[in-house]
Amino acid sequence: MFEPRTLKTLAVMLTVYGLLVLPSFVWPSYADSPMHLLLLVPGLSIYLFHKAGIPGLLEHDGLCGWGWCSPTPFGWAFLVAFWLAVTWLLAWGIATLTLRMTKRLERQ
Repeated sequence: MFEPRTLKTLAVMLTVYGLLVLPSFVWPSYADSPMHLLLLVPGLSIYLFHKAGIPGLLEHDGLCGWGWCSPTPFGWAFLVAFWLAVTWLLAWGIATLTLRMTKRLERQ
């Protein structure tokens, strides 16, 4: 669960995500690419959670007229905690599978 292999996998996944988001700060046109749109899914998921009925995620309770409401501090904390948990579970699964595969290869 909190094995070094899992934590290394998590660190690699977070680093890769950060490196994929980084070009949008240098080249604004990168933000229009399909790759960057896929990277925005974690940030835009706050609106799905609001629609699912979790209160307190958006400012003004999601009633901002024609614009999109910004997340509240609780909304940002919720979003970061949720996606870190999802990433950690994915890293845990990947680390477990790779460990099984390496043990299987060692036995042969």
